[in-house]
Amino acid sequence: MRFHKTFCVLTGLFCFVLALASTAMGESKPNIVFILVDDLGHADVGFNGSTYYETPNIDALARGGLVIENAYMYPTCSPSRTALATGKQSFRTGVYTVPVLEKGDDQQNIFSRWTVGAEHTMYSQPLADAGYKSIHLGKWHLVGPYPKEELAMEFPLKEKLQQPDPWDFSWVPYHKEHCRQYYPEGRGYLKNIGGTYRGDPALEVGGYKGETGGYFAPFSNPFIEPKPDDKWLTDRLTDEAIGFMGEHQEHPFFINLHYYTVHRPIRGRSEELVQKYMNKPGDPITGQGTSEGRNKEREAQYATMIESLDDNVGRIVEFLDKNGLRNNTLILFTSDNGQNVGRNDQLRGKKGYIYEGGIRVPTCVNWPGKIDARRTSNAVTCLDYFPTFMDLAGIEYDGVLDGHSITGLFQGEPESLQTRPLFWHLASCNKHGTCSVIRKNHHKLIQFLADGKLELYDLKNDPREERNLAVENPEQTQVLLKELVEWRKANDVPLPPGSVLR
Repeated sequence: MRFHKTFCVLTGLFCFVLALASTAMGESKPNIVFILVDDLGHADVGFNGSTYYETPNIDALARGGLVIENAYMYPTCSPSRTALATGKQSFRTGVYTVPVLEKGDDQQNIFSRWTVGAEHTMYSQPLADAGYKSIHLGKWHLVGPYPKEELAMEFPLKEKLQQPDPWDFSWVPYHKEHCRQYYPEGRGYLKNIGGTYRGDPALEVGGYKGETGGYFAPFSNPFIEPKPDDKWLTDRLTDEAIGFMGEHQEHPFFINLHYYTVHRPIRGRSEELVQKYMNKPGDPITGQGTSEGRNKEREAQYATMIESLDDNVGRIVEFLDKNGLRNNTLILFTSDNGQNVGRNDQLRGKKGYIYEGGIRVPTCVNWPGKIDARRTSNAVTCLDYFPTFMDLAGIEYDGVLDGHSITGLFQGEPESLQTRPLFWHLASCNKHGTCSVIRKNHHKLIQFLADGKLELYDLKNDPREERNLAVENPEQTQVLLKELVEWRKANDVPLPPGSVLR
């Protein structure tokens, strides 16, 4: 009996030591820092060729990590952020665009939802169940101004949803007292710093024309408690992220750092920085910084917002380095859609458009020792990040997900990711008519839902999408169209009532 007890004690001690060794060897759950920038264009960073904007810290992450050259979002923030959070296509959630941006009537549109209902799990929830300590900072935009009324409406809607004026705070008590389930704290996050229903920080009299634009203190955001040393919103959000990591560094943490920058309203970080970019030569390849007069000043102001973003990314990395956390922390850096204020003459379109300038975004993933530093041409979509987070955390998630984990790209080029099709479905009108899209290999087919018009582009040889090959290459067009139609039918994807398609 004594031998048996001694054996059990020794066995337990051995298992405990083995567990400690496994943790020391890096088998513990990695920390994840998810940096999502608002409206940052594909070429707004040095690692994608910009010579006008200065992003040395972000570029260093890119050099030491995986640059995803063909990383895609939706053309606007609401569907992108909903797809990111839920891992689901727009037709499953009903979020097709920012509701207030819709054009046309209920025959041309399936008017977009705003609030993401509780039936749609967000990645933060299984992460919390797995022991992650999580914080959301910055833009949320996954709840409407009147969520309970909205979700009680009969869908499809007859009219698009509306929002209050930026300086109307009548919604705040209702949200703080009765809408917690639609906010980060109701989705597994321990804290929410700055996340509201709004898509920009300009919650003040005048909105975009207000004095601070929401970027300079005092911040008018009702979900940010004022502090005496507040100066600049991007700095404050980073301060909060660093404070949270310091508080929870003994546990795996997830930092949902979704900066408001570089969304309008554009504000220069300082007069000195604005003058620096006013005096800097523009980039003739992208067109950045080549405007004149008031437009040149606006470009310079925009450049200071990008430089401030880069400074703050550097602060995050510095904290992780100094606290011995860097080797067990994955950093994902991306944007929610293409450039809005920025410029990139190398791609067609911008925010709101299904063309590359509207959906292709700068993206890199960095994890020292775990990712082979290089660039990949594999196409990745915002739907892929939810399953990737589950993979990293070792979570067996059995809910509906429309993307795939991209951890296989960290040290290889899986064929399954190379050959798969990517799909978009935009059932409400914004910059152009409703459409469905398939991208496979290097071809992209757009089918407009109102009249069935087709556009086919060879992205490898025509990245600016200047030559529509739909008539010239009917065989490729029909192959992709068949797959697109089959995808819609297999998933019961809804069409606007006025569509000629069935």
